[in-house]
Amino acid sequence: MTAYARGDTAAFRELFERYAPMLLRMLLRQLRVREEATDLLQQTFLQLHRARLDFDSGQRFRPWIFTIALNLKREYWRRARRRPESVLDDAALAELGVEARGAKRWEARRDLLHGLAQVRPDQREVIELHWFEGLSFSEIGECLGLTANAVKVRAHRGYVTLRERLGDDLPPLEEGASNRPATAGIDPKSIP
Repeated sequence: MTAYARGDTAAFRELFERYAPMLLRMLLRQLRVREEATDLLQQTFLQLHRARLDFDSGQRFRPWIFTIALNLKREYWRRARRRPESVLDDAALAELGVEARGAKRWEARRDLLHGLAQVRPDQREVIELHWFEGLSFSEIGECLGLTANAVKVRAHRGYVTLRERLGDDLPPLEEGASNRPATAGIDPKSIP
């Protein structure tokens, strides 16, 4: 980012290639319409461009760009005065390009997304950033303006709700464990 702020356009291309796919995945999970998610992704990088001279090189880049994308997503929902649909059915998953690798896996994926949709939005946001995007609790805290401990509390409460919704498909939460649920062999990164 520092190189891009100094005018290196190749650095921007590198940032885009590295972060656009994970930001698009995050946006698609909430918006579920590729055109809207792509539009917010473009707005994210436009904001990055506008703020390039304000970027603090002592700051970590990943939480910074995720914060931009999350703020744009929140603004989108405020403007639209609507909430994301709570369940992705089989047709919607197929439309997003999620390929079924067997009926059991497809069903588990649908159940997981349905379970996540029932988690409070602030807790779901933390779970998605940690589990799907691989951000650490401290990075999520930077994105959301929270302490790492507050993020852990939200994640824990969200996982408890997921456990209630999904039953025995989640392993027990253990002290010091990663707290990332493993649901029926689903690789979280395979879910858009």
